[in-house]
Amino acid sequence: MNKYWRSAGLYVLIFIVIFAIVSFSGQGIVPQEKEVVVYTYSDLLTSLRKDDVKSISITKATEVSDYGMAEAVLDDGTKISVNLPSVTAFMQEINDLPMEGSDLEIISAEAQKQSLLSAMLPTLILMGIMVVIMVVLFGRMQGGGGKMASFGKSRAKMNLDENNKVTFDNVAGCDEEKAELEELVHFLKNPKKFTDLGARIPKGVLLVGPPGTGKTLLAKAVAGEANVPFFSISGSDFVEMFVGVGASRVRDLFDQAKKNAPSIVFIDEIDAVGRRRGAGLGGGHDEREQTLNQLLVEMDGFGINESVIIIAATNRADILDPALLRPGRFDRQVYVGRPDVKGREAILRVHSKGKPMAPEVDLKVVAQTTAGFTGADLANLLNEAALLSARDGKKAIDMEEIQKALIKIGVGTEKKTRVISEKEKYITAYHESGHAILFEVLSELDPVHSISIIPTGMAGGYTMPLPGEDKMYMTKLFMEQEIVSLLGGRAAEALVIKDITTGASNDIERATAMARSMVTQYGMSDILGPIQFGDDSNEVFIGRDWGHTRNYSEAVATTIDEEVKRIVTKGYNEALQILRDNMEVLHASAKLLVEKEKVTGEEFRQLFDPSVRANILGLTVEEEEAPSAQTQEEDHQTEM
Repeated sequence: MNKYWRSAGLYVLIFIVIFAIVSFSGQGIVPQEKEVVVYTYSDLLTSLRKDDVKSISITKATEVSDYGMAEAVLDDGTKISVNLPSVTAFMQEINDLPMEGSDLEIISAEAQKQSLLSAMLPTLILMGIMVVIMVVLFGRMQGGGGKMASFGKSRAKMNLDENNKVTFDNVAGCDEEKAELEELVHFLKNPKKFTDLGARIPKGVLLVGPPGTGKTLLAKAVAGEANVPFFSISGSDFVEMFVGVGASRVRDLFDQAKKNAPSIVFIDEIDAVGRRRGAGLGGGHDEREQTLNQLLVEMDGFGINESVIIIAATNRADILDPALLRPGRFDRQVYVGRPDVKGREAILRVHSKGKPMAPEVDLKVVAQTTAGFTGADLANLLNEAALLSARDGKKAIDMEEIQKALIKIGVGTEKKTRVISEKEKYITAYHESGHAILFEVLSELDPVHSISIIPTGMAGGYTMPLPGEDKMYMTKLFMEQEIVSLLGGRAAEALVIKDITTGASNDIERATAMARSMVTQYGMSDILGPIQFGDDSNEVFIGRDWGHTRNYSEAVATTIDEEVKRIVTKGYNEALQILRDNMEVLHASAKLLVEKEKVTGEEFRQLFDPSVRANILGLTVEEEEAPSAQTQEEDHQTEM
C-alpha cells in the first residue's frame, strides 16, 4: 500500500508541475523595467482631467468583447495600469476632454490575434497528461491479478535463487526418501545415461505423508541438487470462480515449464485439485474437475512434456483420482513418514546449527523423548526452547528450557497464577497419581517422565510418560493396558474422595474410542472375531467425507456396544484393583504433588520404597506398613 501511494504521489506531483508551467506560459509573462502602479478607473479619469498624464496606451483584450486595458505614463514618470470595462466609453471620455494646450499622447494598440490551435493547446496538453496518469494508475492497481487477461495465467513461482538454494544436506531423517529422489537428480543432470539403456524417467513423483514430515523440503532439495528451474504452486491456485480459469492456468504452467526444460514443477497440496471425480455436487461440469482433466492431459496425453518432472505433495492420497495415480502420470509414490529416533537426532542436529547449545544438552536424549514428532515439530521445539531461553535471559539453550518447550508443545502453557482451592489441588493430585502408578506398574506402558498439578492448557494437570522406543504397531495387551491407565484418574477419585469429577472426561473419551477401534477395526474381540465392521473407505459422494457404510446388522451393532462396554469396564475394574494394592504410594504421591506441584519421574519412583514413602507421610516404616489400605483411605478422606 505504501508503495502504491508513493507512485500515485509522484504522478500527482508531475501533474502539478506541468499544470503550473502551462498556466504561466499561457499568461505571457514579460519582465518589466519599472514597477507598474495599478490605479482604479476613477483615478485614471481624474489624472486625465488634471492633465497629469503624459501618454496613454489603450488595448482591447479581444476582437469581440469591449473589455480592454489602459497603460499610462504620468508626468512624474510613474507607470500605471488600469482595467477598462468598456474601451468605447473610455474613448468617449477622452474625446470630451479639452485637448487645447495638452501634450497628451494617445496610442491605440490592436488586439492580439490568437490562433485556434494556440488557444486550445494548454487544454489539450492537460487532457493528455490526465489520460496518461489515469491509464498508468489503473494499470498498476490491476497488476496484482485484476486484469481480465491475467486470469488464465499461471501463478507458479520460478525459483532460481542461488543464495537460498536447498540441497540434500539440508534434509535429514529420511535417507531412503532421498535415495528415491536422487534418481531424478541424476536424470536431470545426465539424461543420456538412462535413455541409452531404454529407461524412462518417472514423469511424476507423489510425496505422501503426514503434515510436517518434509515433503516440500525434499522437492526443493531435488531442484537445488539438479540446478534446474523450479516452479512451485499450490493446488488451490488453479481453481477460481470463473469457469475455465483452472484449465487455462494448467496449460500456461506447462508451457512455462517446457520453455525452461529441463525443469521441475512442484504442486503442493494436490488434493485440492486432484480429488476423485464425481465426488461433488457439480457433476462432470465442475470447475475443479475440468482443471483435473487438463492436468491429466498435460501429464500424459497427446502432448509431449520431455524433461519436465512433476513432483506433488499431499497427506490425503486416499481421496486422489485413480487416473492421477496410474503409471505414466505419477509413476512413483514416495512415502515420507515420521522419523525414527535416529532420524530425529539427525533432524535436531540440522536445526540446532546456528543456535548456541549448552554443553549438557544431549540431542540423543531429546530424540528419545520426542517419539512421534515430525521434522516440523522438532524445528518448533528448538525454536520454542530458544524463545524461552531468551525470555529467561540465558545465553545458551539448556536441557531445562528444552523440557519446558516439550511440555508447552505437548500439553500447553503452564498457568501458575491461577488460584486453585486446596480441595481441587488434592483431587488433581490423586487423579494424576492414579495415572502415574498405572504407568509404572503395567508392563507394556512407558515409565513416568514427570507429573504436574499446575493447570496447563485446558487440563488441570498432566502425567507425561517417557517413550522408551518407537512403536510401529500396537499389541492387544498394550491397548488394554492403555485403557487401564486412561481410567486410572477416575479410579483414584472414586477410591479416595468417594466421588467422581468431570476431569476424567477426555480420558473416558479416549478409552472408549480405543476400545471401539479394537472391536470394529482391529478384530480384537473374542466374541466377534477378526472381522472389520464398517467401511473405512467412506462414501464417494460429496468428497468421501460425509457418510459411513454400515455393513452389519442391528444385532451385531448391539454386540459391538456390549463388547466396548465390557473392555472399558474390565479396564476400570483392573485400575481400581491396582490402586487398592498401591494405596500407600497413591497417598504419598498425592501429598508430594500438593507440596511441590511438579514431580520428576525419579522422585515418583522412589515412593515405591517404604522408607521414602513413610518419610513423606510422616510415619515410621512399621506404622506405614501396619494400617490397611482401607484405614489409610478413610484417614485421607477425613483430611480432605
